[in-house]
Amino acid sequence: MSEAPFRPREHLVEKQKYFQNVHKYTYLKGPFDKVTSVAIPAALAATSLFLIGRGIYNMSHGIGKKE
Repeated sequence: MSEAPFRPREHLVEKQKYFQNVHKYTYLKGPFDKVTSVAIPAALAATSLFLIGRGIYNMSHGIGKKE
């Protein structure tokens, strides 16, 4: 006795045809995909560059040095 599938085969074939015919990248479909794939890494990169620049500035001017 075999178990019934979760979704009907026709529904899966319909979704498969849709995703194969779309010419956009499959990992940037919805509006929130752009936020998680582009905005968050860009914000992390900008923050790290700012902190590195601030550290180099502080080291070159002797700010925060213990005596």
